[in-house]
Amino acid sequence: MLILSEIRKRPDGLHFDQVCDVKEKLLERDPQILDLKDVRVVGDVHYDAGLYLLHYQLSYEVTLPSSRSMTPVSLKEVQDVQELFIEATDVAGKQDMVDDQLVLVLEEDNIDLDESIVDNILLAIPLQVLSEEEKQSQELPTGQDWTVLTEDQYQSLKEEKQKENNPFASLQGLFDE
Repeated sequence: MLILSEIRKRPDGLHFDQVCDVKEKLLERDPQILDLKDVRVVGDVHYDAGLYLLHYQLSYEVTLPSSRSMTPVSLKEVQDVQELFIEATDVAGKQDMVDDQLVLVLEEDNIDLDESIVDNILLAIPLQVLSEEEKQSQELPTGQDWTVLTEDQYQSLKEEKQKENNPFASLQGLFDE
């Protein structure tokens, strides 16, 4: 938690280097996440002309289910985060920035670093999570009467079906002799 009055007192900004425990908050917001550990933030926050600039490097290890097999996959991530805040009392002077969603409005007298961390971890979760074996293998899951295709495989299958459904396809080769 970063107190606004403390930030304003320091013209050179407030520096922080913390190990954070946000696992419980993160799991509440996304129950598909299996585990989170080694969350560390290193950065600073500055006050200038009514705006608070929060800049930090976020590193963590998150465990997610594989997109194909649901086996746990551990990912080490490092993000560079920059956020701009404004106090609710100063919104009138910078309404255009608020309307363009360039700044986040602070309703309280602090910046909740944990909330920022959780938001940025959730935003960085990839759509496709694969284990090392799944990345190396070209084999996709199959079942009874179904199979998973890549986009390229689907397009080529679609083209083949279009050729087969062509009403003139049966006439091909008629005059080859």
